[in-house]
Amino acid sequence: MTAIDHNQVRRGMDADSIRKDFQDHLNFTLAKDQYSATQLDHYQALAYTIRDRLIDRWLTTQQTHHQRKAKRVYYLSLEFLMGRVLHNNVLNLRIDDQVRRAVTELGFDYEALRDEEHDMGLGNGGLGRLAACFIDSMATLDIPAFGYGIRYNYGIFRQEIEKGRQVEQPDDWLKWGNVWETPRMSLQFKVQFGGRVELEKDAQGRLTPRWVDAHPVIGIPYDVPIVGYGGKTVNTLRLWTAHAHEDFDFEDFNKGDYINAVEHKVTAENLTKVLYPNDLHYLGKELRLRQQYLFVSCSLQDIIRRFKTDSQNWDDFPDLVAIQLNDTHPSLAVPELMRLLVDVEGLDWERAWDITVRTLGYTNHTLMPEALEKWSVELIEKLLPRHLQIIYEINQRFIKDVAAAFPGDMHRVGRMSIIEEGEHRMVRMAHLAIVGSHSTNGVAEIHTRLLKERVVPDFADMYPSRFNAKTNGITQRRWLLESNPPLAQLITETIGDSWITDLGSLTKLETHADDSGFRERFRDVKYQAKKSLSDYMKATWNWDVDPTWIFDVQIKRLHEYKRQLMNAIHIVMLYNRLRKNPDMDFHPQAFLFGAKAAPGYFMAKLIIKLINNIGDMINRDETVRHKLQVRFLPNYRVTLAEKLIPATDVSEQISTAGTEASGTGNMKFMLNGALTVGTLDGANVEMAEEVGSENMFIFGLNAQEAKDLGEHYNPYDYYQRNEEVREALDLIFSDHFSVLERGIFEPIRHSLLEGGDRYLLLADLPAYAEAQQRIQKLYRDREEWTRRAVLNTASSGKFSSDRTIAEYARDIWKVEPCRVD
Repeated sequence: MTAIDHNQVRRGMDADSIRKDFQDHLNFTLAKDQYSATQLDHYQALAYTIRDRLIDRWLTTQQTHHQRKAKRVYYLSLEFLMGRVLHNNVLNLRIDDQVRRAVTELGFDYEALRDEEHDMGLGNGGLGRLAACFIDSMATLDIPAFGYGIRYNYGIFRQEIEKGRQVEQPDDWLKWGNVWETPRMSLQFKVQFGGRVELEKDAQGRLTPRWVDAHPVIGIPYDVPIVGYGGKTVNTLRLWTAHAHEDFDFEDFNKGDYINAVEHKVTAENLTKVLYPNDLHYLGKELRLRQQYLFVSCSLQDIIRRFKTDSQNWDDFPDLVAIQLNDTHPSLAVPELMRLLVDVEGLDWERAWDITVRTLGYTNHTLMPEALEKWSVELIEKLLPRHLQIIYEINQRFIKDVAAAFPGDMHRVGRMSIIEEGEHRMVRMAHLAIVGSHSTNGVAEIHTRLLKERVVPDFADMYPSRFNAKTNGITQRRWLLESNPPLAQLITETIGDSWITDLGSLTKLETHADDSGFRERFRDVKYQAKKSLSDYMKATWNWDVDPTWIFDVQIKRLHEYKRQLMNAIHIVMLYNRLRKNPDMDFHPQAFLFGAKAAPGYFMAKLIIKLINNIGDMINRDETVRHKLQVRFLPNYRVTLAEKLIPATDVSEQISTAGTEASGTGNMKFMLNGALTVGTLDGANVEMAEEVGSENMFIFGLNAQEAKDLGEHYNPYDYYQRNEEVREALDLIFSDHFSVLERGIFEPIRHSLLEGGDRYLLLADLPAYAEAQQRIQKLYRDREEWTRRAVLNTASSGKFSSDRTIAEYARDIWKVEPCRVD
């Protein structure tokens, strides 16, 4: 074969080239033939084949960005919830038909090969999935960008349900390797922990700090290509893994101490073993802080290395570099960038600080003060003594600025200090991130307003121009084009395919909402998605769920403020109604849950147990099972979400108003034609503005009402006042759903009735039940339900991550697209 033919095989987008490249990889990369190859080998051969079509574009992208000295965005996130990437890459390269043809000609089932791929275990919830959507949009919009994170050997965990309880198993997603990553062994950065700081004289006789006797760890990057739609720009997701500075201690080995000989290697590599170690214990907290510093330090060292290839003038740094901190996890970037600029590069403090603030941006993801990350001074001093000095210096200068801006207001100074005084002095990482960056953004309009009014009002007073709203978004390539092909095809046949890169063009569907023929096709697409999910549940868990039922779905991280418990209590209310009147007018409804609870979160895990116990009782009760089912789908992840979301009729977005920052699941459901039952919280508010609240099922207290009620709330009054609510709770706490484990749900009773019902479940429950009755009534009018479902899809254009990223690029990063030829 000539060199030209070889290049064509590696790069060709036609089915013939893809087929030949597949065979080459099977034989020469994997050393397998038709007799020895497994299904996994076939998947890997196909993945290598698609990867080949990214490599040349990947290299060209990096060369173009370097040659044009393009300003780059560096997105620092401790999570990237990528899901599977094979088909996403195929779709973004726009070679779906060619790949399917090649695979069929080879005698394989494309869908079966896709099922061999594991979800990348790089994230947990919405924050990580947001990061994944964002890097897809950056590449699609030709924004020069790097994502930086950690290459966890194990994901958060693989969830199993045993006797109704969550059981955590290792998520060994790298067991068979990762075809998509490329190790960069020549790029290694040293990161230090511990030691102490000494003062020594520099060449000019000035005393300068020197970090000594620290324990080094090496960070090595693994790169994953991120291709934008159309295949022009291929950006990089760079993930760090920890290695020991010295793999082997010969002195210990020669003494016969074989364990200590490799102790440093084991300790170092534990840093990147597991996503978010359980931080209930001190060692877990320490490991998590080590993880954060490792990835921040390696990323910043790499950013500075790359900057130096384009410029030697530090004043250019903010013009060539934009660094976005995804929540507080990377907030050590503030003192670390200062350390690198002052201690390593020799800049004076004022110049280094100006560069740091102009370069960094911070995204806040929470409204709950207790969720704002803090680290003890003692722990930072132990692990990062030089950084604690820098934080103290930042804080001293900042406090002086506060005192000057608000003379005599010492209470404000105390509230705003980066150091929280008390029995255990703490470093407030959100304060550090706000002070050390030029932009702090919320992730929805209401979230940003409440952030400024309730969470950090003093900082909003101090830096009003730094705060801005950037409503979250999702990538339609993943959450419609890939996960719901029948709906994507119907939309394209109806209005064209411009929506794939311009989701706002979905507004063209509005006129079709009144077309009975289109509604019928739309309804059939939804039914086929429900049938597919039903078949999957039958094949996987032997569950029989009728696709003609209402599919009511709540899938998200299990947390009390998201109120899966309220959903569960309402199901018991329905259960009581149907037991009293089995023939009542009620369209059969299946309540489907998917959620993981943090391993140390007792109450969240108990709620999972309650949902499963309720489901077990209802699903076996001959009186009600023909109209009501409850199913908890184990091991919720991106791949499972891709099956659930297209099949959903009712999207549960029922968090207590004023607690959810934004949400992105709500947007995915809306895009796929589900109707939302929800509070006016997070992005629900903007969704109602886009589609009209009459096309959602809005209920309950708004954020201000919830705040006002919380000041004098007595949940016992609500328990006494509503007979249906009281009967449902009494049934739960009578051990009806826990006959073999009596008293197991007592902590839930205590939390609701004696612990203050912090998230106002009992206050909102009657309104939620009324909203569910409206759902029942509307669903019987299939034409009207479908019309509103179409309007939801048509009105979801605002919620594309393309729009969000364009706003970040314009308002925060000041970066222009760099088109790659």
